[in-house]
Amino acid sequence: MAGEIGHFALILALFFALTGAVMPHVGAYRKDTRLMALGDRAVYAQFLMAATAFGTLTYAFVTSDFSVINVATNSHTLKPMLYKISGVWGNHEGSLLFWVLNLTLFGALVSWRGSKLPLQFRGRVLAVQSLLVLGFLMFILFTSNPFERLDPAPIEGNGLNPLLQDPGLAFHPPMLYLGYVGLSVAFSFAVAALIEGEVTPLWARWVRPWALLAWVFLTGGIALGSWWAYYELGWGGWWFWDPVENASFMPWLAAAALLHSAIVVEKRDALKSWTILLAIVAFSLSLLGTFLVRSGVITSVHAFATDPARGIFILAFLALVVGGSLTLYAWRAPKMAPSGLFGFVSRESALVVNNIFLSTFAAVVLVGTLYPLFVEAFGAGQITVGPPFFEYAAAVLMSPLIVALGLGPLLAWKRGNIGRAAQIVIPALVVAAVAGVVLVWQTSGGFVMTAFGLGLAAWLIASVLLEIASRIRLFAAPGKAMTGLKKITRAQWGMSMAHAGLAVILLGITISEAFTSEKLVVMAPGDTADVAGYSFTFEGVAPVAGPNFTAVRGFFTVREGDAILTSLTPEDRVYANPPMNTTEAAIYPLFSGDLYAVVGEAAGAGRWSVRLYFKPMISAIWLGALMMMIGGILSLSDTRLRIGLPTGKKQAQKPSAKAAPKTGPKTVQGARA
Repeated sequence: MAGEIGHFALILALFFALTGAVMPHVGAYRKDTRLMALGDRAVYAQFLMAATAFGTLTYAFVTSDFSVINVATNSHTLKPMLYKISGVWGNHEGSLLFWVLNLTLFGALVSWRGSKLPLQFRGRVLAVQSLLVLGFLMFILFTSNPFERLDPAPIEGNGLNPLLQDPGLAFHPPMLYLGYVGLSVAFSFAVAALIEGEVTPLWARWVRPWALLAWVFLTGGIALGSWWAYYELGWGGWWFWDPVENASFMPWLAAAALLHSAIVVEKRDALKSWTILLAIVAFSLSLLGTFLVRSGVITSVHAFATDPARGIFILAFLALVVGGSLTLYAWRAPKMAPSGLFGFVSRESALVVNNIFLSTFAAVVLVGTLYPLFVEAFGAGQITVGPPFFEYAAAVLMSPLIVALGLGPLLAWKRGNIGRAAQIVIPALVVAAVAGVVLVWQTSGGFVMTAFGLGLAAWLIASVLLEIASRIRLFAAPGKAMTGLKKITRAQWGMSMAHAGLAVILLGITISEAFTSEKLVVMAPGDTADVAGYSFTFEGVAPVAGPNFTAVRGFFTVREGDAILTSLTPEDRVYANPPMNTTEAAIYPLFSGDLYAVVGEAAGAGRWSVRLYFKPMISAIWLGALMMMIGGILSLSDTRLRIGLPTGKKQAQKPSAKAAPKTGPKTVQGARA
């Protein structure tokens, strides 16, 4: 009965989505406030129905209701409860339902938090959001029904993909989906602004918190995914430029560009059409990721479905959303002329440079991801665009971006002084140069790119600290530094924290990639292998049994000198439902890096193949991502970023048009600034 309730809730949600997608536009055309207000009621109804459907599917997984095909295919009675619940979104049908739940949730949040938005504009935003919900609901009901029944019901289910039975993968997809779907709000705001034919600084003020929230979730989702790949897959890496990894990285790059571009719109009423385009592109890249995962055009551990019919439906929906929005953009964007001006040397110009490199890198990743698919589709054979291509592009395009990130915050708005900014960052340049020279000297001239990466990280960290020192006038008025610290807003702290987080990530990548020590050896009990000054003694293996798997567990004693440092117990697991081998790496984190051990296959005569690593500073990658998330949350908590029109109190303080004094040319010029 629960399945039928969920299915019926989806049908009702489809009706409410159709109502919400049409009526606000009709109301705006007729100037009928009642029809425009239907958008608010429709999104709340959609969320209620989507939550009902998702709740019933969760209930089916928790109770192991194998009469539902989705549950029988992706669950098992022996699975731990966490993985029964995560199995709800760990498959094609359930993940789409989770998409719809998030779409309706964000629609309801826009209605709730945007109560001060003009009714007509809010109605159009919610109508676009409802249209997206309508498209996904049609996809679910016509091709991917999560409540389809199986008669007779099997006694036992097939189980979830063992690679997904991990805490990291239980939370990684929901965070990514929240990021993907969060960008739909920016998309809806952009399309509504194109329909209205107006983009103002207040529009950017409304959009930026939603884009920032989506960016924070994307950052967390990508970081969790890379952390899972590092400790679960047993290959010692954290990123492989897999097409689905790229599918999450591209919207992140576009969202970062959108955040910085929206600042220019808010501060200077410029870059309006470009910001609208970024909002469209960011969400379009999220939809592209959906297509790649569910179309069957790629084979990946991340992929959910391989049904070509579903892929065609998604491709048609993608073409409709992207093509329709870009057509509207081509028609309306030329009318959005900027009214604000800024100098060639200014913070706005630095943000433009930021946008150029972020957008170009996103385009390069897009081409590198899709080019092999196009080559194969046109029968020209099979090619692979591997990590070296993307890593070279990252080095070329992200290096000047990091330089701009260090210099940009030191420039003044509208018209900056490059000489003054250069004087402030001279210490940062010295720190970066010394860090690079020392590394090159110690390695006898080798590792030049490593020195370059280390120098960039040192430059950015030093620039962030100098920017804070400059803001509080630490060197000009040391006695007033504490007063200056209190005046720094949460948004400014958030920017500094996010930029410092990027520097920490770069530091972790540079050092871990350059100085990782690795040994692939065959060991018998009692054998010892030395890795980066640490001794790994293999003590043997033992069989173990888990709740839904069996495993061979290896035992290693790790010594530093003569002292025992720790014991590592990696496992080679075998799952029965579905049958699959997985590797569970054993990791011991130190301040200087990670000790990492993997046990592989038996090599005969009591010997086993093992992988042993020391990965210096690799945890800085995830520490930096956490810092970036904290920076985003700090900025999001700043009251100046909250959505809404000026309050009555603030409006009362503004002089009326009749009482406004006559202004001369200087006053007018100052008003334009």
